[in-house]
Formats: sequence, C-alpha cells, structure tokens
Amino acid sequence: MRIPIMPPRLQDLLGETQTPERMAALLSRLPDIGTPHDYLHWDKLQHYSPPEGLSVREWWLLLKLSRSDALRPIGLTDRQGRPFRFAVPERVAAELHRIDLGMSGALDVPEPILNPQTRDRYRVASLMEESITSSQLEGAVTTREVARDMIRSGRKPRDNSERMILNNFNTMQRIRELKGEPLTPERVFEIHRWVTEDTLEEGSAAGRLRQPDERRVVADDYGTLYHEPPAAEELPGRLAALCDFANGVTPDGFVHPAVRAILLHFWLAYDHPFVDGNGRTARALFYWAMLHSGYWLFEFVSISAILRKAPAQYSRSFLYTETDDNDLTYFLLAQTEVIRKAMRELQDYIARKTSEVREVEQHLRALELFNHRQVALIRHAMKHPGHRYTFTSHQKSHAVAYQTARTDLLDLAARGILEPRKKGRQAIFVSPPDVPDRLLSLEKSESP
Repeated sequence: MRIPIMPPRLQDLLGETQTPERMAALLSRLPDIGTPHDYLHWDKLQHYSPPEGLSVREWWLLLKLSRSDALRPIGLTDRQGRPFRFAVPERVAAELHRIDLGMSGALDVPEPILNPQTRDRYRVASLMEESITSSQLEGAVTTREVARDMIRSGRKPRDNSERMILNNFNTMQRIRELKGEPLTPERVFEIHRWVTEDTLEEGSAAGRLRQPDERRVVADDYGTLYHEPPAAEELPGRLAALCDFANGVTPDGFVHPAVRAILLHFWLAYDHPFVDGNGRTARALFYWAMLHSGYWLFEFVSISAILRKAPAQYSRSFLYTETDDNDLTYFLLAQTEVIRKAMRELQDYIARKTSEVREVEQHLRALELFNHRQVALIRHAMKHPGHRYTFTSHQKSHAVAYQTARTDLLDLAARGILEPRKKGRQAIFVSPPDVPDRLLSLEKSESP
C-alpha cells in the first residue's frame, strides 16, 4: 500500500494568493464550496475538476478553511505535540442516527435476538466471527471451520494462529462483563494480557507498555514506514489521557458515544503502546466503549469481518488522518461506514437463519419434538454430513450447562437422528448423510 500524497500546507496556499482582492473573492465563495463524494483527501481531490473559476489548489484552500471551523480536539497529540481533531459531517451524523436506532435496541430489534431461546446462539456465532477475523487481520492463518471447531470442541490450540483466535474469543466474552466498569490503565493491561496470552515471543511483554529499547514502527516488507508511534517514555501519561477520554472526562462538551468509541480505537492504535497485539486490543476497547454506552446489540456485530474484506481502506483512513493535519474525520467516515455494513450483515444473517428455520419447520413436523438447540443442530447436520458433535461443542455453541448439552445429544441419538460413537472415553455424535430421511421417518412414526 502506498502512502497518500501529502496535501499542500495551508501557509503555502495562503502565500500563493496574489492580491487581497483575490483573497476576498475566494472567501466570498466559502458558503457554497463543496467536495464531490464528501470528505475527500488531497490524494484524491487533486484528480477532480475544481468548481469554475478556481484552481485545484485554491479549491483545497477553501475546503481546508471551511473544515477548520468544525474541527474539535480530543486530547490526543502526535509525536510533535500537534492536536488530533475531528468533525461530524452530515454523512457521519446520518450514520450515528442509524446506530442510535439500530444498536441500542430502540427500533426493529430482530425477534431471534429478543428471544432468550435463540439469542445466545446468535451471540456466540458473532463472537466466533469477530474473534476469527480480528486475528486474521493480524496475520492468523486458519480457516473459519477449523477455528469454529476448535472453540466448540474445547480442544487446545495447535499453533499461534489458533491461540490468537481463542484468546480473542475469551476476551470478547469477558468484555461483556466489564461493560459497566470505567476504563483504567490497569484494565487496559488486563485486556492486553487476555488478547496476547501465550502468543508473544517474549511472554513478559503481555500486559505492560513497550520499553524504550523496544522501538516499534509500522512498515511493510520493503521498508516503507507507515507509522512511527510516540516514544515509550510518553506512554504512561498518554494511556492515562486515553482512559480519561474513554470515561467521558475529556474533552469539554458532548461527544457522541459512538464517535468516542471509534476515536478510542484510533487512539490506542496510534499510540501503539504494546510490543504486539495493539490492533486486537484497540478493537476490544471499541467493543467495550460501545457496550459501555448502552449499544447492547454490538454483542451480535462483527466489525473485523467487514474490515478484513477491505483492509487497505482501514489502513488508508489512518494514513489520511496523519497526512492531513491530524484530521480524524477520515477515520470517523471510514468506521461509521464499517459499522453500517456490519449492522446490515447482522440483519441479513438473522433473516437468512430465520428463513432456514421456517423452511425446515414447514416441511418437517417432526421438529416439534425437539427444542430450539436441537433444531439448530439438526439444520447444521443436514448441511454437514459426517460432522462430529460433542457435549462440549454443543454446550459452547449455545452457552448452556454441560448437563443440558448432554441431554440434548443423547435424545437426538436415541431418536436416531445422530449416530453415537466413542473416541477413547469421549462420546461423539456423528451426522449421517440421510438426516432428512430420518426426520421424515420419525415424523411418520409419531403421527397418530
């Protein structure tokens, strides 16, 4: 990925204005100035045709002047002490309104999430997806199916990639328990330890700030430097400031809770306070902030699944911010778009799963013999002949007690839906290739 072209400096643009009359003429056009496709960085804007009567550089000057009045600081500064600032353009405001309605449960909450019988299954599925894709963003190499099987079965991770995924899954579970608590440096260290447990080359680096001799930069394989974080000596004070921001102590005035969560994500990623695991920790803090602010439906949303589809856009939003006077609006625009897509995927996923359940139920009255957990397993078994289920995998998939999971599977085996086997001392239940036929036979045998 290339570094964006640096915008012209404001001082240089002002110096290029030939006369006071020309400056007055330019300023008279400020109320009507606009940007195609919203908040463009100079890297893209320079390729557009400017409004009539303006050069591209004059156009950029007017855009910078029009944006500057709306920008607000958040307490974060760069390595040179210059503040990061943000604005809330109309497109971001519209997305924030959708987040308020869609993620706080104020409107149109899908019935399967409201239903206590099914909500745990959707939450676990979302946690798995976020855990897997967040780790893949950081270099984990494995398939979704293998990763899900590891989590469900409870088996130990076989390599560093699987360990990263399991750590993320456990961390996301714990984040739910912390949502009512304030954020402290000690809590950030604890979250980092959860995320990086047994994955760092130097185990002692988990849960502590990087040290002066642990200089970390973000660069590609060819040596291109994308980001150099603040010096290690500054990190304790910067982390304390991050927590003040996360807890709403700073800055003065109202900051929308979702904006605060997004900027908290950027803040930790920018400071890069740890030897490794910064991205995963930043995304975990984002989830904490959203749940802390009452957006409880974020338990069911995976942002990393969206980020992984377009990682360059994710990285570019960081670079746009750093190369254009620390303007965080670029990151806000990118992340609210990610949230919008994640919300849409959740709605589509639930609609798809609900449709599948109804389709099966319409054709097989035999499913009335089973509870909702067994119905979910039967649907999975019909699509995955030969799949193996255990008491532990069923327990984890539905967040139920071990004895409940045991009763479910033994009942399915007793009714002939699953084939029971043994692997050593462990009970295993295999999906046969003719599950639909077995259901039909069961339906006929149960008919009066």
